[in-house]
Amino acid sequence: MKEKTCCFFGHRTINETEELKSKLIEVIEKLIVEKKVDTFLFGSKSRFNSLCLELVTEIKEKCPHIKRIYVRAEYPCINEQYTNYLLESYEDTYYPEHIIDSGRAAYVERNYEMIDKSQFCIVYYDESNAPTARKSGTKIALDYAIKKGKNIISV
Repeated sequence: MKEKTCCFFGHRTINETEELKSKLIEVIEKLIVEKKVDTFLFGSKSRFNSLCLELVTEIKEKCPHIKRIYVRAEYPCINEQYTNYLLESYEDTYYPEHIIDSGRAAYVERNYEMIDKSQFCIVYYDESNAPTARKSGTKIALDYAIKKGKNIISV
């Protein structure tokens, strides 16, 4: 899966501008056309993820072959109703079994999973927007992606 896969991670709150949206569309389309990326992994709990899902969904109208996959950090087992709800926005969803019993670290572990499964990472990290009382989950993910030698695209 890794060669043609891209994940997204970023802050819960972002400075959402038309410039940011345009940059994201340009980057995503370039990955699809030039690098043949066909799978996009999404997490949750951040406006950046939501924005990227909206944009990939728009692009999917022109590129119907691309897949959107929601990697859950909660609910290892989900019922058919919730599965169907998720499949209205994604082509697939899964819960990485190794994060069961991760507790508060589940989101960090889920991000690691997405990074491990991706060749490209599109990141929204703003030092001035990072929390000061605790370590930023986005910073933890970014450091991990750098350590793993991923292709990082910062927006």
